[in-house]
Amino acid sequence: MTQFLRCYALVLPIMLVVDGVWLGLVAKGFYRRHLGPLMLDTFRLDVAALFYLLYAAGLVVLAVQPSLARGGVLRAALLGGTLGLVAYAAYDLTNLATLRGFPARMVVVDMVWGTLMSAGVAGAAAALARALRWG
Repeated sequence: MTQFLRCYALVLPIMLVVDGVWLGLVAKGFYRRHLGPLMLDTFRLDVAALFYLLYAAGLVVLAVQPSLARGGVLRAALLGGTLGLVAYAAYDLTNLATLRGFPARMVVVDMVWGTLMSAGVAGAAAALARALRWG
């Protein structure tokens, strides 16, 4: 449990910063252009917090901890990227299959982002955990 909490304390802030920069600065206009009327005027902090808390736990359990036990930083990035691809694909492909007018371009960009963000966060957290000799 201690290793989980330590790794979680690394993953969550890294993910919040990286995804915050992506959503708030880099891709803000892209999402607004492609989702337009589907977007709320202000996002729901409670729902966003729940996503980040759960997703960070998933990255720790499914990517960071296994890589500390065996494999290192590259394994963490590969496992994190796999989780990101699957999780973001579940969201985006379900939207594409069920929502009228959900843009295919959004699916591609969001799945690539989920894969890269998850790989980077898991790899960075594993590298920091190793540097701190937590695994």
